[in-house]
Amino acid sequence: MTRLYGGLFLISGALLLLIAGGVASSSVAVTARAGHVRAGSSGGAAQPGAGVGQGGPPSVAHQLLIGSLVALGVMAVGSAILGWFVAGHALRPLRTITATARRISEDNLHERLAFSGPDDELKQLADTFDDLLERLEGAFAAQRRFVANASHELRTPLATMRASLDVAEAKPEPMTAQTAALASRFRAELDRIDDLLEGFLALARAQHGALPDATVVSLRKLSVAALAARAAAAVRSGLTVRWDAAGDGDQAAGHRPEAGLVEGSRALVARMVDNVIDNAIVHNEPGGWISVSVRAAGGTARLTVENGGAILQQSQVALLAQPFRRLGADRTGSDTGSGLGLSIVAAIAAAHGGALELEALPDGGLRAQITLPLAHPTAATAAITAGAYR
Repeated sequence: MTRLYGGLFLISGALLLLIAGGVASSSVAVTARAGHVRAGSSGGAAQPGAGVGQGGPPSVAHQLLIGSLVALGVMAVGSAILGWFVAGHALRPLRTITATARRISEDNLHERLAFSGPDDELKQLADTFDDLLERLEGAFAAQRRFVANASHELRTPLATMRASLDVAEAKPEPMTAQTAALASRFRAELDRIDDLLEGFLALARAQHGALPDATVVSLRKLSVAALAARAAAAVRSGLTVRWDAAGDGDQAAGHRPEAGLVEGSRALVARMVDNVIDNAIVHNEPGGWISVSVRAAGGTARLTVENGGAILQQSQVALLAQPFRRLGADRTGSDTGSGLGLSIVAAIAAAHGGALELEALPDGGLRAQITLPLAHPTAATAAITAGAYR
């Protein structure tokens, strides 16, 4: 815009200079002819070079041209500087709109530009953007309410079906083998639906970003507890579990047991840790391996879970954090799961100001890395002193 303003000024100035030069030249010519006429009428001969604009000292037209060019050069520099300031002022609202659009995400759709100024094109653009944000906020809120309400409402018929199944199995009459097998399968499907609904609720709570039970939580302790609770499942699958024990007894920075302290909802953070370790166990290969570590550096705590398996494509792995995204059984070694595990992990991490990164390992398998902001030093120190972190 500065170049545009400067170019337009130079073109306008050049045109103005040409017009002024033409007018001045015409005026000088008329003046010269008038001088010759006056000299002839007085009986004196006109002297060569005496006319204005011929010979002798610089003519008035020449002086006018030089002065105009100097003035044009000075004004060209001035117009460039002035154009830079005018362009900056004109583009400032657009910069505000751009910065706000980059900052706003699904978690802060409540923000608005609230642009104040004359009712011009820029204000209309800002108002349209605010209307768009309002509609998006309403759509996301309606989606989250629907998921939460539907999950709650579905629990009642599921509980009724489970109770009816319990009553049927408790009858004194012996059940046939076929009926018993059907009841067992029916109960397994009910458990699967329960897990799916629990996943929906966890995802809805995480996406709402509501952390009513925020406290200081230890990623290290939660990881150890999750591995201990799944030790039997790992043994059944023949998996080798490697817990990075550098933190046990090592007081170096980043390895202390309390180095992985974060602030947030213990229930949600525990669910996040459980899900990422469950994913490593379920989507593995027989006789495979799992590696879990917790580190702290640069103001963030990092939980890394790696597992063996088939070689995966990074383009496919990057989509696993989206709901109901699963790789086929031929790629992961399992077709179980609801497809919500890693999406819940990503949502919980985002609700706590962190992120989930997924990476396909060169030799096969997956690396899931969760980064969360460390707990405030004051809160962490108080929790360590009181032994209140879990």
